[in-house]
Amino acid sequence: MSASLPKGFPQPTQVGAIEVKQYPSYRAVTYTHDGDLQAANRVAFNPLFEHISSNQIAMTTPVEARYTVTSNTPNGDNNQAEVSFLYGDPNIAPSSVKPGVKVIDNQPMTVVSIGVQGAYTWESYETNLQKLKDWLEQHPEYEVVGPPRRLFYNSPMTPESIKMSEVQIAIALVKK
Repeated sequence: MSASLPKGFPQPTQVGAIEVKQYPSYRAVTYTHDGDLQAANRVAFNPLFEHISSNQIAMTTPVEARYTVTSNTPNGDNNQAEVSFLYGDPNIAPSSVKPGVKVIDNQPMTVVSIGVQGAYTWESYETNLQKLKDWLEQHPEYEVVGPPRRLFYNSPMTPESIKMSEVQIAIALVKK
């Protein structure tokens, strides 16, 4: 990782490991992309980078992508992704927010996470998401409470074979 993690964030999950993790509240600038989910990060990059640059906000890692509405295919018309650059500290306040992006304060969350190494492909996402769903079937003490997300830790210049990411699902303990 070439940039630092936001304040209070846990270290990335080890490759192939599945673990339950706690995240603190955090602030992010978010771009909403409708359509081809495989293009979401690429389309979102310039508006997000312009926001942090114009507000003199340091780049952090990871980049977050939440898949809030999905059809059966990643390039379907009914798909939506929210791609975010995370602020290093939730107290950072931008001096301006241009149309096309929004600043969002995210609440603390618990997730089940799997560490992934390799290219940021849709197939890798789907494979690892299924591993988390299988894990959840074996752990009925947890319920899903939010959409899945991916955390991307490396720049586009990093060789595909060594890129690190995580696939996560927001969870909570089932109330008895």
